[in-house]
Parts: sequence; C-alpha cells; structure tokens
Amino acid sequence: MIDRPRPIVGPEYLVAGRYRLQSKLGGGGMGAVWLAHDRLLDRDVAIKQVLSTAGLPEAEASRIREQIMHEGRVAAKLSHDHAIAVYDVVLETGEPWLVMEHLPSRSVARALGMVETLPVIEVAQIGAQVADALAAAHSVGIVHRDIKPGNILVADRGPGVGMAKLSDFGISRGAGDLSDEPDGVITGTPAYLPPEVARGARPTEASDVFSLGATLYTAIEGQPPFGLDEDSDVLVERAAMAQIIPPTRTGVLTNALLHMLEPAPQRRPTMAEARDEILTAAFGPGTSPYILGVPVRTEDGTIPPWAARNSASGLRSPHSAPLPRPQPRQQPGRPAATPQQQRALGQRAQGNAPSNAPLAIAVGLLIGLIIVIAILVAVM
Repeated sequence: MIDRPRPIVGPEYLVAGRYRLQSKLGGGGMGAVWLAHDRLLDRDVAIKQVLSTAGLPEAEASRIREQIMHEGRVAAKLSHDHAIAVYDVVLETGEPWLVMEHLPSRSVARALGMVETLPVIEVAQIGAQVADALAAAHSVGIVHRDIKPGNILVADRGPGVGMAKLSDFGISRGAGDLSDEPDGVITGTPAYLPPEVARGARPTEASDVFSLGATLYTAIEGQPPFGLDEDSDVLVERAAMAQIIPPTRTGVLTNALLHMLEPAPQRRPTMAEARDEILTAAFGPGTSPYILGVPVRTEDGTIPPWAARNSASGLRSPHSAPLPRPQPRQQPGRPAATPQQQRALGQRAQGNAPSNAPLAIAVGLLIGLIIVIAILVAVM
C-alpha cells in the first residue's frame, strides 16, 4: 500500500466539501479547533480536527477514529440551551472531524484570569444553568467526565451575550458503555477530580456533580478545592484523600457546594437536585424560569463586565431583569404579624408614636379661650 501525502490543513481548506476553515480557535482534548463556514447552511461553525493518526499502527488509528465518531454520536444526543450543540461528524482524508455550534465567547477560566474571582450571585446562575444541561445529559446516559472552568463558555457578544454553555464532551461516554481504558487510568483534569476517580474508579454521574461543584468553588474562591500545585501528581493525591480546603467566600452557596463536594459519591445530590439546591439557596424556590435559559447577569439585570466585550458591558440584555432574591424565612415558633401589627410596626419604624389627639384639642381650646378673654378686657 502506497502512503499518499496528507494535505496541509489551514485557512481556506475545505473539509468534507462543505466546511471552509477560516482561523484556528484553539486546542481541544483531541486536537485543534477551527472556526469554519458551513457553505450549505451559510453559517459559522466550530470544527474540531482530530490529532493526526499518521504513522500509528492501523489498529490504534482505527481506535482513535472510532473514539471521535463515538464522541459525536454521544454529544449529538444532547440538545439544551446551556450546552454547545453538535451538528455533524464527518470524515476527511480518513480522519474524523466534529462539527459544533460556534459561540463567540470567553471561558470561565479566561474570566478568572481577568478578575481572579466571580461574585457568588453570578456563579450561582452559571452553576444552575450548567447543572440543568448536565441533568439533561445524564437523563440520556451521557457522563461528561471533564467539567472545569475552561469548558464553560459565556457568550461575549451578539444577541446571546452573557449566555453560559457547557462545551467539550471530548471524553464523554454513555453511562452504559464499556470502558476502553486500562484499569487504573485516570481521566479528567486533576484539580477537579472526584476522590473516587482519583483513586482509579470509573467516572459516573456523581463524579460530574463533584467536578461541577469544584468548578463553582474555584470561580468563587479563586483556587480549586485541592489548592494549586504545578505537580499534577500532588493534586491527584490530594483529590484521592479528599483534602478539600474549607471555603471562605462562598456565602449562600456554601451548603449546596459542600453537598456537591461530598467525598462519598452516594452522599452527593443528583445533578437535578444540585441545580435546585443552588437555585433555592441563591434566589429562592420557584425561581428557575428567571435563571435558566437566560443570560448571566448582575443583581440589577446588566451583563457582568467580565462576561462581555467593552462595548456591551453594563448593558441590559433583552431577556434580563433584576434577579430574584430569597424571601426572609419566618422564625420558628413565632406567629406571623397580623396586618394591624404590621401597620403599627411601620409607624414605629417611621418614628410615629401613638396619636395624642384629644390632649392636643383640649390645649388648643384653652389657648383660644385665653385669647378671647384678653381681647374683651382690652375693649372694656
């Protein structure tokens, strides 16, 4: 068999006779990601090029091709407002390419590079939205396996500015799939690994819950729950021992995040439960219609400066409104105030004492009588 030279991939290269490459967006878990134009549907897309299999034994090359084709089939099962859509999987010169929604955006990781930490109220929105997407993924048997700040994108321009979406199902697996990895191989990013995965167990839906909790923790605290270390082995060891640094800045989300970060997977909430706990803690019960499916925003309804380009920061999104806030809870054992008591409390708060109207009237009449007597005396 004669090896034919592989084409040079670059700007203007046409993939599968349809997708014209424009510029490289960055690297992904499996290879380079390009901005391309779909000539058939006249829209921009992101297209992921698998690392070349040139020079690999055919069995290994075939395994890699099957892996990326599997990735496309798995990810295409998911359609959600807060997940990057997968449109197509194509073969070009024997190599698979994954065609995805293009979202002009910056990642939460890049935002943290700009501002170091994000406000709790904004992280709560991101967390609830991504948890909602992952709950949908789990319902069709998809486990993401690599949730981290770099894989959460927030649109930074256009009509969807401020919209958060989970990306890169590059190492996803159907929950029922047989693992094609050797026993003990750790898959994922060390700083966000659940303890059971750090110890070599296979990732599950509960593992995604932990990794999302670790990601939200990082966005608020400015460092991952296991701290920072250039040696990934040190982080894996800390993860395996569940050596979580107690949070100090997480505020109303503290209990929800610590529940997601439970060392034992069976003690963690499901992803749907985690979403609801985040929503209730930050915004109150029944607030999902105001948070899910809409852009991330500040308390007063504007797009956060870190989430938008300079021309859009501070602008109110067409879908935005001031955020709902939890109502104060009634203290146990104390009955609610009656309307009359509430009015009395309002008078006291304004400095209004109970009225002494009868005394004031009597004093006024006495003064008037004195004036009349004085006038009569003067006339006489």
